[in-house]
Amino acid sequence: SEISVSKAYTKYQNGAFLLDIRTQEEWNEFHAPNSTLIPLDQLAARLNEVPHDKEIVVVCRSGNRSQQGRDILLNAGYTQVTSMKGGLTEWRTSGYPITQ
Repeated sequence: SEISVSKAYTKYQNGAFLLDIRTQEEWNEFHAPNSTLIPLDQLAARLNEVPHDKEIVVVCRSGNRSQQGRDILLNAGYTQVTSMKGGLTEWRTSGYPITQ
């Protein structure tokens, strides 16, 4: 499933695990506070870093790669996974917190 930025922010406020799958360079530009960076091309090899006992919201720059990341997690047996439509570009535009 895919959720809006506002729904993702609500989940984030309620303790969801925000998984950023952009590149290190994109992360360095800006990211959501308390999110976790695991680049998409490393995700399958680093699943042990993603909790099974939390709701997970997968985010990227625009919302395209996050769908791929969500599907990797779903295929690995994760059940509480959504991706954020609009990505961190929309997150920042909406005025939600970012760290640079």
